[in-house]
Amino acid sequence: MVRTGLGVDSHAFAPGRPLILGGIDVPHEQGLIGHSDADVLTHAVIDALLGAAGLGDIGDHFPDTDPRFKDADSLLLLRSVVAYLAEHGMAIGNVDATVVLERPRLAPYREAIRDALAGALGLPRAAVNVKATTGEGLGFVGRGEGAAALAVATVEERAG
Repeated sequence: MVRTGLGVDSHAFAPGRPLILGGIDVPHEQGLIGHSDADVLTHAVIDALLGAAGLGDIGDHFPDTDPRFKDADSLLLLRSVVAYLAEHGMAIGNVDATVVLERPRLAPYREAIRDALAGALGLPRAAVNVKATTGEGLGFVGRGEGAAALAVATVEERAG
């Protein structure tokens, strides 16, 4: 059976933090605030995968109250989710994700982000798509206060 999951995440900007998106350090004067590295894109992908598999959400597996995950590399968390899904008989089919932020422009980094996510997912790059858009000046994203990401993932239950 093929299953589909949706992941959504958002974080506020703050000075003095790196901007990590899909495991890539994107040059910017601000980064995102979070318990881990605040990689909003990878967090959305994790939630999409866990949702597709019916295995909870990122907060269940990596609570922000657990000091083990303070400043954690979200790509490492993603790799552990990939292994967890495999233990539960799930194979990942594809991931499609969108980052929503006003600045910086992601076009120069998009392919590196795509490659980093594909590597962590154990998928060919053709099975991972990354897009970026702005908030068109609307809401917290449009005012440049933060970033959001949405992801859709498919997983297939393996027979057995």
